[in-house]
Amino acid sequence: MAFLNNYEKLNVDYCQAPTWKRFVNYFIDLIIIYLFMLAATIIFEMFKPGIISGRDELTQRLSFLLFYSMIMFAIETIFKGKTIGKLITGTKAINPDGSEINIQKAFIRNIVRAIPFSAISALGRPCMPWHDRWSDTIVIEEKKLVLQQQKIDLLQSLK
Repeated sequence: MAFLNNYEKLNVDYCQAPTWKRFVNYFIDLIIIYLFMLAATIIFEMFKPGIISGRDELTQRLSFLLFYSMIMFAIETIFKGKTIGKLITGTKAINPDGSEINIQKAFIRNIVRAIPFSAISALGRPCMPWHDRWSDTIVIEEKKLVLQQQKIDLLQSLK
């Protein structure tokens, strides 16, 4: 029964989300953030005209990056490793051992997103952007994770 050796180890590399799904996640999340930003801008400008539109372009861009990372942090914390894009595509951010990310890792992931050009770090195969590398997390396809866990359970019952 040599095939039962090392079956208890979760293969997160098999579960890792492909680059195209990561891009879809990013695109969906970006649209959601732009909608949030538009709503916030309208509300702020109604109550205090010029608070946003009166700022220089650099300040507006830096504010957007900070706003983006804070909203993504809140969403990823509430949904335990998922953003709106990840909810739609069936992916999730987890620790390399398969456990859920904690609030500190969610914070690190999303602060790193505020670094200009961090999206470029997602190019390549396998897709490991800075916010994954620096927070020691991985984005996986949930269906594949479930299959991995079922395989482990099946082989455990055969043992």
